[in-house]
This record gives sequence, C-alpha cells and structure tokens, in this order.
Amino acid sequence: MKHIKTFIFAGLMLFAVTGLAFAQRETLELWSIQTDGNGPEIFRNAIARFRKDNSNIRVNLTMIANDAYKQKLAVALASGKAPDCFFSWGGGPMQEFVKNNQIADLTPYMNANNYKAKFLDDAITQATWQGKIWGVPMQNVAIGMIFYNKEIFNKYKLAVPTTIRELETVCDTLKKNNIFPFALGNKTQWTGSMYYMALATRRGGTQPFIKAVDGSGTFLDPAFIYAGEKIQEWVGKGFFITGFNGLDWDSGQVRAPIYRGEAAMVLMGSWFNMQARTENPIYHSKMGFFKFPRDEQGTGDPNTAFGTIGDNFYHVSASSKNPAKAFELITRLIDDAAVKDAVADGRIPPVKGVRLTDPTLKELFDQIQSAPELQLWYDQSLSFEVSDVHKVTSQEIFGRTLTPRDAAQKLQDAQAAYLKKQQR
Repeated sequence: MKHIKTFIFAGLMLFAVTGLAFAQRETLELWSIQTDGNGPEIFRNAIARFRKDNSNIRVNLTMIANDAYKQKLAVALASGKAPDCFFSWGGGPMQEFVKNNQIADLTPYMNANNYKAKFLDDAITQATWQGKIWGVPMQNVAIGMIFYNKEIFNKYKLAVPTTIRELETVCDTLKKNNIFPFALGNKTQWTGSMYYMALATRRGGTQPFIKAVDGSGTFLDPAFIYAGEKIQEWVGKGFFITGFNGLDWDSGQVRAPIYRGEAAMVLMGSWFNMQARTENPIYHSKMGFFKFPRDEQGTGDPNTAFGTIGDNFYHVSASSKNPAKAFELITRLIDDAAVKDAVADGRIPPVKGVRLTDPTLKELFDQIQSAPELQLWYDQSLSFEVSDVHKVTSQEIFGRTLTPRDAAQKLQDAQAAYLKKQQR
C-alpha cells in the first residue's frame, strides 16, 4: 500500500510539474499576407530558427489574403486583441496605430547594437514618425512599374513608351489587334488607385499630394482632376480589360489573362515579378517592365518612383505580453538566412549590401536607387477613413459613375474633416 501511495504521489508531482511547465509556455501570434511564392516557407523557416533558441515559446503563424488582412486587423485592433506581431505599409495607417497607442516604440530595440544600420536608410525613414521607429522594414523593395509582354510588343513592332502620348499610341495599336492594353482587377480598389496616383504625380509632381494631405493645398488641384479625366478617357477607349471593376487581383483573376496574352500590360508593384515567376515561368521569360511614362505637359519628375522601401513594416503590438521576444521573432524574418531565401524567391529585401544576381531584380533595384523622390502609395499615405474615401471614389472614376471633380471634392471633404478632428 505504501508503494502504491508513493507511486501516486510521484505521478501527481510529475503531472503538477508538467502542467506548470505547460502553463509557463508562452505563445506569440504572428500575422502575414506573404502567401505567394515561397513566402509561407520563408516564414516557417524563420520561426523554426527562432524556436531553436526559444523552445518555451510557441508561435502561431496566421497567413491571410491581402484585403482580408486589412479587415481582420481592424477588427482585432478595435477589440483589443491584436496579434503580437503584425504589419502595416507605413504612412497613414502606421501613424494611426501610434496615435491610438496600438503599437510599441521600437526605437530602443532598433538602436541596440545599431541594428537599424542593417537596413536601407530610406526604409528606416519610412518606418519612422515623430523621431521614433515604429516598424521593422521587411519583405521587399516594392515600386510600381508597368509590366509588359515583350512577345506581343515585338509582334506589333511596339517600342517601349517614354511619354503618355506614346503610351496611348501603343494602346491604340493593341486595341486594333484585339488585345487589351491593360489588365486591371479593381474590385479591391487599390489597384486602380495606382493609375490615379501615377497620372497625378507625373502631371504635378509630389507636392500637390503632400500639400493636400497637410491642409496647405487641396485635392481639387488640377493634377488630381487631370488624373481622373485621363482615366475616364482611357476607359472610354477600352484600354482596360472587360469587367475590370469587378475583377480581383489577389485571387489571380486578372493574372490569368495576362499570362494567356489577352492583355499586354499591367501597372503593378514589383512583387509581380515574384508572382509571375512562380505562377507562370513561360510568361515570366518574356516579361519586361518600364517606369510610368513622362507627362509631356506635366511638371512632375519622370524619374519619381512609387512604392515602399520595405513593403511591409512589422510592428509589435502595444498589448504584447513579451515585446522583447516579439521583436526578436520579427528580426528572424529578416535575418541573413531569410534575406537569402527572399532573394531566391524574386524579392529585394530592404537591407544594405543585398546581393542580387537576377537581372530583373538588379534593374528594379537600380531604378529605386536612382529615383530622386519616392511617392508612397496614396492609399497607404492617407488615414484609414480618408483612404477608404479615396479608394471608393477612385473606383467610381473608373466606373464613370462620378466625375473627376466630384470625386476630388469628396476626397477633399474627407481630408478636411480628418484634419479638423486632429486639431481637437
């Protein structure tokens, strides 16, 4: 009987110790949208490296589609249940997170051992607001380019356009030969915003947008009216694939006709290089790209680039119970092994000294390094509520259900209301 009691006591003690160890085991939540290419594998490998040194910490990785992520994150933040590690594209959303005390100040971590020196200077600048660093630059140097099918251009003896007028001539030739000039999946709206941004920036430069955002200017500036009018002119000429406002980019609905040669061009972020190489190597082998052409009547610098130096900026939630470990987890996503994996996957990590052998990546990187200015995507530059108005009105411009001036007025009203609210 004595032996039985001893056995039971020992068993209870083992259960108690095991239970305590389990109870002490931490969990970090990590959200990402890197579902394309080898993105999921790159993240899983990084997590494995983190857990090798932190075996007592479980990491729950949640992969979400781009637009679903935005909605899911908004709900999580509103309910106070944000994941430990999540990202923004910088700009307005990141600033909103700061104002609402939803993300941690990463400056001490980035300054420790001069870790921030690992990243491109422009990437750190985009992750900084009010003198503090709020995010870790990640994933990709992402700039907007017009990708095109070189085989189609060669067939119809089309030269790469350097001006808006030349681009329209190319589009006219393609239409005559029953090829859609542009593929566009504007159901998610940010895709159409790229055209609006590119046209406005080439017409008036970056200052009209900067001034409209800070209140010293207005979204009724002629550059924005012009952008809307030009888009509606192109829609009227049939320059965009049929049904574009109801087609989705994220699901691949629009990439399929690009790969089949039904559309010759697409304005997209440089992540399309990785997507095309993964999804359709044959198309990728005949894919070229060029920067958005110069506006002959515009004052914008034709070499100004659009995009982000980092693409995703990873934050640590202000509600994380272990911000130091959450930051350490993020660093594994951009350590030397992750950088090597990202380059192999067709990405350009925003780090100094990155070695690129792929000619496409080299050319993309050269373009961003030679750009005199970088315009952050309009929808990411603006606050959440104003960005929503911008995307909706942009889509309505494409649908020709709203005049460019009325769209500009709605956007101006939204920005004015936002600025007034900030002054209270």
